[in-house]
Amino acid sequence: MQRQFVRLNLIVLFLALFSSFVMPRSFGRASVNDRESSKQAALHDAMRKLWEDHVTWTRVFIISAAGDLPDKTAATNRLLQNQVDIGNAIKPYYGDAAGNQLTALLKDHILIAADVLAAAKANDQAKLTDANARWSANADQLAAFLGKANPKNWPED
Repeated sequence: MQRQFVRLNLIVLFLALFSSFVMPRSFGRASVNDRESSKQAALHDAMRKLWEDHVTWTRVFIISAAGDLPDKTAATNRLLQNQVDIGNAIKPYYGDAAGNQLTALLKDHILIAADVLAAAKANDQAKLTDANARWSANADQLAAFLGKANPKNWPED
């Protein structure tokens, strides 16, 4: 079970770092005009806040789910809403279809992570193996999506 929590924490860290990679490499360079720089700074700040929220609500969810706390449903719903917020945040830059696809992939990521946590907690190796396989496939889908959306700053490999 500890291995699964480590994996969850690594994935949360990976996702938190995402906001740093969606920014063009020219961010902050003198060659970018002030208007574009301001738009990039606003996107960077918004994404950073959304991914910080993701880390926070993921932690709250893990604690609530692991401890069977009464706020588990509320924590789950808030974490899932965060995925919608992240998808909505990229729509102005990548379009509605991309935002909706990212939302769907991230929601799947969260729901599968919940399955991993539940299986690990129950020590159900068959369910854990299945959930881990689905989680890995979801990670591949996220990598493919991000690589396609922004290959210069987020190559799939």
